Amino acid sequence: MSKKPTATAEKKAEAPTGGDFSKAPVNASLSREERIELYRKMVRIRRFEERSLRAYQSKKIGGFLHLYIGQEAVAVGACSLMGKDDHVITAYRDHGHAIAVGMDTKPLMSELYGKATGCSKGKGGSMHYFAPELNYWGGHGIVGGQIPLGVGLAYGLKYKGLKGAAMAFMGDGAVNQGAVHEAYNLAALWNLPVVFVIENNGYSMGTSQARSSAGELAKRAAGYDMDWGQCQGHDIYEVRATMDKFLRLAREKSRPATVEIDTYRYRGHSVADPDNTYRSKAEIEEYRRTKDPIQLFQNQLVSEGVLDEALIAKIDEEARSEAELAAEYAEASPFPTVDDIQKDVYWEADNPSQRASKGRLFFD
Repeated sequence: MSKKPTATAEKKAEAPTGGDFSKAPVNASLSREERIELYRKMVRIRRFEERSLRAYQSKKIGGFLHLYIGQEAVAVGACSLMGKDDHVITAYRDHGHAIAVGMDTKPLMSELYGKATGCSKGKGGSMHYFAPELNYWGGHGIVGGQIPLGVGLAYGLKYKGLKGAAMAFMGDGAVNQGAVHEAYNLAALWNLPVVFVIENNGYSMGTSQARSSAGELAKRAAGYDMDWGQCQGHDIYEVRATMDKFLRLAREKSRPATVEIDTYRYRGHSVADPDNTYRSKAEIEEYRRTKDPIQLFQNQLVSEGVLDEALIAKIDEEARSEAELAAEYAEASPFPTVDDIQKDVYWEADNPSQRASKGRLFFD
């Protein structure tokens, strides 16, 4: 990936601790158990993704499968900061966020298999994970389509007088969509508590950012009088330190902001797409060797005396076993029935005793 110039606009965030993000207050206050849990979630995401890839290659999963391998520190770092009134919405590369907010991997894998026990009853697949009870609102397949919905979540928070924030995640390819700019405008105009998070993996679907997008993506927020910042997505401490600043701004002052997090995906846009026709294999391996987020955090925690070889092995084995059990659960689960096609479409169809409208809801 080509390096972007350093931003100098007035509203860009500065590194909270001069580059040593482990000393930022939000990280320094973490207990040993909390640090281990951050690491464990990253490993669980990685092993879940690897197991789902094998299932796809075995023709157990149809349609698309957008893997999050390489980007784990972004979702885990950001979602670890959530309070009870904070919300998350994201695009179709949504497995990592789902696990980061606390979803059970069994219904997640089952959803990939198209089974009735899936989190969306087998009707959504890879791109449509949801958990309203965890303030997690998907999982959306339309590029940029989730961003106006994220603004709606923020509007709801402000309307109800709640001190929360909505995190609306998108990829670098979505930033050029008109709906994103309309959302920026309303968020700034109405002072809504939303943090727009750009997970910039450098290539959108398969075109380098240098060939598709002018300027710095986060800096576009300045045109809407929003605060903005950038950080590196391979360092979970940096992600947390940066996101904490803007989440506090949203919660305490009801101000929107945009954060661009530079990250990298190891696999293709979807697993049906090639990994390295638009980038070299050497580039992928160099990132994996020098910036793999799990390996870097593992090294950090070892140096802090939090992890040792035995615990690393235990966490990895537990994550592999969890992913395998999720696949077994999905294998054993039933498919939706034909009658399920007309369920969860219209509220009145699912609650006939309270129906107020007349006429047909479905047509053959």
